[in-house]
Amino acid sequence: MGTYFNPGKQSYEMAVNSEIFVDKTEMIQYLNSVVNTQQRFVSVSRPRRFGKTMAADMICSYYSREANSRDLFSERKIAKTAPVRTGNNEIPWDGMLGEFDVIRLVMTDFMDDCDSVQDMLNYLTEEVVEELRDAFPDVNFESKITLRNVLNKIYGKTGRQFVIVIDEWDAVFRTWKKDSEGQKKYLDYLRNLLKDKPYIALAYMTGILPIKKYGRHSALNMFDEYSMMNPMQLAPYTGFITEEALELTRQYGRDFESIKDWYDGYNVSDIVPPDPDHSSQKETGKVPEARRYDLYCPLSVVNAVRTGKIQNYWNKTETYEALAEYIRMDYDGLKESVALLMNGGKLHVDTSGYQNDMTTFTCRDDVLSLLVHLGYLGYDDETSEVFIPNKEILDEFRTSTRSSEWLDTFESFRISQELLKATWNKDTEKVAELIEKAHNKADNKTYNDEAALSYAIRFAYYAAQKYYTILPEADTGKGYADLILLPSPEYADKPALVIELKYNKDASGAVEQIKLRDYPDRLEHYKGNILLVGINYDKDIPNTDPKYKHHSCIIEDA
Repeated sequence: MGTYFNPGKQSYEMAVNSEIFVDKTEMIQYLNSVVNTQQRFVSVSRPRRFGKTMAADMICSYYSREANSRDLFSERKIAKTAPVRTGNNEIPWDGMLGEFDVIRLVMTDFMDDCDSVQDMLNYLTEEVVEELRDAFPDVNFESKITLRNVLNKIYGKTGRQFVIVIDEWDAVFRTWKKDSEGQKKYLDYLRNLLKDKPYIALAYMTGILPIKKYGRHSALNMFDEYSMMNPMQLAPYTGFITEEALELTRQYGRDFESIKDWYDGYNVSDIVPPDPDHSSQKETGKVPEARRYDLYCPLSVVNAVRTGKIQNYWNKTETYEALAEYIRMDYDGLKESVALLMNGGKLHVDTSGYQNDMTTFTCRDDVLSLLVHLGYLGYDDETSEVFIPNKEILDEFRTSTRSSEWLDTFESFRISQELLKATWNKDTEKVAELIEKAHNKADNKTYNDEAALSYAIRFAYYAAQKYYTILPEADTGKGYADLILLPSPEYADKPALVIELKYNKDASGAVEQIKLRDYPDRLEHYKGNILLVGINYDKDIPNTDPKYKHHSCIIEDA
């Protein structure tokens, strides 16, 4: 056994022998199903504290031919699993136990004393090749020494395949954030080492970030990615699931609801199960659906059940600056989005443009996508919405937004909340007053046309996103409403809002326009619970007018 080559079972034994151990060995049966298939490249990204290293230790223990781990795994859940089918074969739980040589690489181990990516890669190659020389003295390495060539020669001489386990694979992107050339060199190194190589039985990479993209392509496109947004078959092994957290609270006599409030909230789904003969659809009338899991932060749950103290354990391993650095970025709407999320709201996010690194951001949604992978936000893959998952993470956001730079953001959000309540109460004077305040805080202060007014009104009603789907310039069949707010299913008791804007006209004319165009008829589902809101901006009111106020408002029931 060596440090990198067939590192043995000691690390995993330490986990198994710990006071609290949650058995995730059933995950190996899924990995067994992809060994020596086109799907043998597995990239798992999870936040810190979510058991990435323990999973890597488990995989090394199971597959290594020198680990002698039968006793260790025969007492685990995997030993009770049914065989898995791969092609024409059925693999029992121990069918691949100790069948391969394992190379375990923790990328941070090679970075501490290196000044560049190339230095790190040279160091890695030297260290691993030295152990392989000792393990295979009969293999001639006397040609160009690269790890790829060495593994290829070993395979050609012995026929022995390798399981490559790479932990903290994305450390290069987190340490040398701006070294794009070094990052590409690193990706090329991994591609050349792994892709289409017959000596690879399984490649398992784990890190915080998904695989880095350049444009819409990746040098490591042979990998299937299992992330916090899309964990697929590995969903139940991504964190503690409800049953596991509940069992721990029972063992230690802890309050489950408190544990749930503080550490639950990462809701993920696995794949949609196959239904080749449509039996499920015939029986139920519905196509199969992916199973969903509530995930708990493992480290926090372990600390809470061991100590009996429900508190923020997240900040024990990472300072609040890690979050503050990203949410203070100057992207349009980012700070307002944070205020909404902290108030319990959800936001639709387009994740397709995110480049899977910590520096390449072009918009608000890129930053919010990163926060999902870092564990600061949950992600609903059915609605593409992000949210703050639990009290522990909310505590992190509160700590990260205590500086004075957030005062204006939270004041604007407070005004927006008051505006929404005043609208529900049909308090037209209060609505006009609050829109005046919000308009003054909007970026566009020229007020030259109705487009500027529309921007200001959408900004003013920002807090409504917690309760509504907001449709600007919505087609009603007989024209367009400037703004329609449809209640989200969980807030079905709230009234639908139809908002019409006028510039230098009058608010009553805006409401009449709504009636003439039959906007409410378009909202048949909400009949009996619709408010018509007319808002006018009068730019010519002089400052000397005792009733000086640019905005006026009329609100009526539909």
